[in-house]
Amino acid sequence: MKIKKVGIIANVEKERIAPFTASFQQWLEKRGVRVFLEEEIAVRMKQKAGFRRDDATLSLDLIAVLGGDGTLLRAARFVARHNLPIVGINMGTFGYLTEINRSETYAAFDLILAGDFVTEKRMMLDVSVRRGGKRIGSGTVLNDVVINRGNLSRIVELETSVGGQHLTTYKADGLIISTPTGSTAYSLSAGGPIVFPGKELMIINPICPHTLTNRPIIFPESAVVNIVLRSGGGGATITLDGQESYRIERADVMEVKKSKQATKLVLSPHRSYGEILRSKLGWGGLPSGVKKRTHAS
Repeated sequence: MKIKKVGIIANVEKERIAPFTASFQQWLEKRGVRVFLEEEIAVRMKQKAGFRRDDATLSLDLIAVLGGDGTLLRAARFVARHNLPIVGINMGTFGYLTEINRSETYAAFDLILAGDFVTEKRMMLDVSVRRGGKRIGSGTVLNDVVINRGNLSRIVELETSVGGQHLTTYKADGLIISTPTGSTAYSLSAGGPIVFPGKELMIINPICPHTLTNRPIIFPESAVVNIVLRSGGGGATITLDGQESYRIERADVMEVKKSKQATKLVLSPHRSYGEILRSKLGWGGLPSGVKKRTHAS
């Protein structure tokens, strides 16, 4: 499939984002590609907006996200419902999600515009929060759902069941429910496993549990997780992908399950997932005699 219409979402807080976006836009247009700017970057560049994130319908071939992993996470929830592939271009050093470095943009897009690219389906999670039977919040995440004690010094008690069967009541600083994509985010810092991002699994990972035998558990994609806040004394906070938060109270019920939506992420033609892990986690370089991945390989 050849790419003819590209939407651009950009982090307007990044330094020199407007000049780079303008150059990228001109480069695409010279190759016959129609470019549509998301409202926020269009305002920054004093151009007419091509689309807004709350658009119900969007006729594009691909979305380019200029920023970092946080920018891509914000964009993913909007883009997923349109089933569009996303290319993450990191405006700093490359990230887990924004795999393509700024310096690699044009070389990568030479291949992408010709349809020579691979996408990977990334599982997402649907989250709902209920109080007294009434929904007070909901959302869809690509990385994780985090329930934590907020600013309180005491631990929280989270009664957790999976598939209608009681699992345990965690007494901890909080709980992380993560996708494989999010396994290298907060869950990893809390001692969770790294899960290959193309898989469809769910990780439940307590944060500093009072019972040291409470360890991270991996569940199948069919799992439906229900969590009830049992502790009082000020409640707690639930955060979706680090972007959106709700204050929760005692007896509030949270449900987390696999979403029908998924993120279609365009993989870097220049590096494998293993190389990304080696670089981000400082595992060292390739052994002697092993060649770095190229697009042809």
